[in-house]
Amino acid sequence: MPRKLLKFLIVFDNTSLLYFPGQFLSGKVLMELQDDTPVLGLHFHVIGEGVVRVGSGRHERLFDKENYIDFRMRLLGEPGHGTSILSPGIHSFPFKLGLPMGLPSTFLGTHGWVQYYCKAALREPNGLTHKNQQVFIVMNPIDLNLEPPVLAQEFELSVEHKLGVGCVGSGTVSCRVALDRGAYVPGQSIALSALVDNRSRTAIRSTRAALTETIQYVAHGKVAARESRELARLARGKLRAGEAQRWRGELLYVPPLPPTNLRGCHLISVQYDVFFIIEPKSLEKEVKLQLPILLGTYPFRDAADEPRPPTHYPTTLPVFRPWLADKQAD
Repeated sequence: MPRKLLKFLIVFDNTSLLYFPGQFLSGKVLMELQDDTPVLGLHFHVIGEGVVRVGSGRHERLFDKENYIDFRMRLLGEPGHGTSILSPGIHSFPFKLGLPMGLPSTFLGTHGWVQYYCKAALREPNGLTHKNQQVFIVMNPIDLNLEPPVLAQEFELSVEHKLGVGCVGSGTVSCRVALDRGAYVPGQSIALSALVDNRSRTAIRSTRAALTETIQYVAHGKVAARESRELARLARGKLRAGEAQRWRGELLYVPPLPPTNLRGCHLISVQYDVFFIIEPKSLEKEVKLQLPILLGTYPFRDAADEPRPPTHYPTTLPVFRPWLADKQAD
């Protein structure tokens, strides 16, 4: 039996597949036919969803979901109008949809995701249905110039911690850490300064600074899972008892990352912090200073009000998810 449908594709006008809330999602469904083909209809479905899934298959423990877009249209055929005959050759069926404001950014994590995709289904009278799907990326930008002005200022944190018990190794270590500001965009570097004063009798094995990402997944109002990873690190060596150590504008690079907090998503939150960690040489616990930062999309403008640089965004976002194959077109 000859194959009538040679091609069946969803093609976006924006070839980068990257969209902002409020923009139009437009494109066409293309099909190439070898022979005259009877069809009942061509259905098009745009979906945006956030999902949290802890475990899988029989071992799935928690699941929750929220919808951001659920838009359906018929590109060909009307209910009750019978069969249409499509001639051999290439047929194009355009679509256009305004994306709602406030959509959370596309995101993929270990226990959940925010995903946007389109599905097309071509139905024939004999019961055969041809399906295809295409993912697109949404980025909800955060303009740091619209955030509280205090984020553009330097901020610091200090601590004084007692080391040792009684007269054995007793004394304190004090630390003051400062960041040049409280908000950044990918591609920039965080300037960190610190002063560590070891007034104890215990040596400090090392000091280090780390930029971290923490992702929290919520299902049915409860924290279902949490994961964290270190994105960048700086380290210094041993600090003897009675000595001091100074960091002057050390730079932590901010790699391409989604904005803080996935604004608009209530199931997944993303937080970025700079930790300054003091590791004593004894068996004592590490001393940690946590400085939360905001990660945005558009940087602070300087006094000259220069134009915004190109937007940075993860280049590793896949345009296809294997789990989409499990979803049936409606």
